[in-house]
Amino acid sequence: MNEEAERAVWSPTSDDIANAQVTALMKALGVPTYDALYRLSIDDPARYWRTVIDFCGIVWSRDYETYIDVSAGREFPTWFAGGELNWVDTVLAHADDPALAERRAVVGERESGDVLALTWAELRRAVRGFAANLMRHGIRRGDRIGLLMENGVEATVTLLAVAHCGAIVVPLFSGFGAEAIVSRLGSCAARMMIASVGFRRRNAWVDLHSTVREALRQLPSVELVVWKRTPGAPALELDGLDWDSLARPVDGSTDVAPTAARMSPNDPFMVVYTSGTTGKPKGTVHIHGGFPIRIAHDAAVCFDLGRGDVLCWPADMGWIAGSLILGSALLRGATLVCYDGAPDFPDWSRMSRLIERHGVTHFGSAPTLIRGMVNHADVATAGDVSSVQLLITAGESIAPDAFVWYQRAFGRGIRPVINYTGGTEVSGSLLTSVVVKPIVPTVFNSATPGIDADVVDADGRSVVDRIGELAVREPFVGMTQSFWKDRERYLDTYWRTVPGLWIHGDLAMRVAHADGSASGSFMLLGRSDDTIKLAGKRLGPAEVEEVLVELPMVAEAAAIGVLDPDKGQRLVVFIIPKSTWDDDVSALERAVMAHVDVRLGRPFRPSSVLVVKQFPKTRSSKVMRRLIRAAYSGDALGDLSALDNPSALDDIRAVAGH
Repeated sequence: MNEEAERAVWSPTSDDIANAQVTALMKALGVPTYDALYRLSIDDPARYWRTVIDFCGIVWSRDYETYIDVSAGREFPTWFAGGELNWVDTVLAHADDPALAERRAVVGERESGDVLALTWAELRRAVRGFAANLMRHGIRRGDRIGLLMENGVEATVTLLAVAHCGAIVVPLFSGFGAEAIVSRLGSCAARMMIASVGFRRRNAWVDLHSTVREALRQLPSVELVVWKRTPGAPALELDGLDWDSLARPVDGSTDVAPTAARMSPNDPFMVVYTSGTTGKPKGTVHIHGGFPIRIAHDAAVCFDLGRGDVLCWPADMGWIAGSLILGSALLRGATLVCYDGAPDFPDWSRMSRLIERHGVTHFGSAPTLIRGMVNHADVATAGDVSSVQLLITAGESIAPDAFVWYQRAFGRGIRPVINYTGGTEVSGSLLTSVVVKPIVPTVFNSATPGIDADVVDADGRSVVDRIGELAVREPFVGMTQSFWKDRERYLDTYWRTVPGLWIHGDLAMRVAHADGSASGSFMLLGRSDDTIKLAGKRLGPAEVEEVLVELPMVAEAAAIGVLDPDKGQRLVVFIIPKSTWDDDVSALERAVMAHVDVRLGRPFRPSSVLVVKQFPKTRSSKVMRRLIRAAYSGDALGDLSALDNPSALDDIRAVAGH
């Protein structure tokens, strides 16, 4: 971290602290400080979550009796035993609030600039109508339904309606090919698929219809297909049900299916598949009494989000972020602003102008998008962002300089950036920042309340001020119930590395605090499976990448470890230069070597510095280091279903000489 970034600490004002959602929760719990709140959340979780549930207005059709039952083992807890709820009731209850009923609940902006919006009252009618029509066509509680739609109002209504009728939504990434769709919907024996015929990206038509048709030929379990037509789509003969028809109320009624299906807190409402480095995708199972309660909690405690706020955080509905963002806004009575399009179309001002058009108060972005805006700063900041009260970054590590730029350009230097990390398997976050404590670039100023997070060595012992594995010591609200029909793989993935601990797969460092704060501060240093070992010295790729992007000619960097017969591994770095680069590869290599020598030390000098035009990334802009490593080494690539830009692999192969 350079000196400017080290000085760029955001500190809350007395008003920030007094008005924070987490301060109100502290008062409800009767604790004097945030530190005391965190400690109580670990020492007395039953009391903590009872208060959180009341504070967040979670609607129950029957109150629960017991917070947790671990009689089946710590790995398979039963949550809120004796209770009954459907989490969609909490969302739709906002329509009963006279102050909210006619306010916008969800807004969808297409790349074309067209905008569709629903008030809270309209959202309730749409969800109930769609749910009733699903049930008329034979959908029942527990049925799995694939959802392949671009982000927007229609996808929001669909996801809520599926959960409303007790079925299980299976989100699918809009960039999937037929094989990826088949592997997921075949694994869970889906009965229905709801899909868009396509969408526009950079004003070009992206066809989903043919991909879905190809997949359906291999999915005998899928009995029904619902097609959502898209404005400007090519004329198509569609065999199946029409989304617009299902969105109309049954028999013209304006109040249909008023009662959501009554569900146990442990009944699934969503199976989200996440790709690993090996094997088939893992189906993480999320339940009515887990994911939504965790998300409502995190939206209040981490994002400081409440009634009347406006949240925009562009993400694909096929990943956990889509559901997380939807739930964050709608469970808290905030307006959800969706964007369906490329973030730099027609130019890099799109995000700031989106904020200006819709009065966004809370804006989230992946670090890769932030880096793109940094490299086009003059255009990226053309819109008026004065409405922004809080910023969020999540999904991967962010370099200090990009963090500081984001806070100054979009937060005007006075609003905080919340660093937030968790994953598909944990619903929300394990580590976060909160607005009642100072925030240092790239650092998480707290473990998330309710998460007994730690950093441990290979034997499960706590370590401080050195790299270890991010772990959770107790079961937690929001953890996946298991993997769909694969308990052994779930246990192998999280619980058997260090028996009794959830090992998350991230390298982290816990920072000692002189004040003895209960949760401490944390830094993430990359995924464990991306760990680089140079002559016995363990290095996280993010450590290297953050140093490299300090160089004025470097736009993006990726670091991998590759096999070496003498050292075990050697470090190879890939550089995407800025447009001002003078094409002198030798000079770039010398600059990288010299900078790494100074910042990390000579033992960490890269063996190779390679220039490419792009990195393989997911649609949500995560760099897929495992694919960089496989393409460079000439190994099998494995699962490519999450990859958004396959041509990037050609760049890697070319510079590797394959």
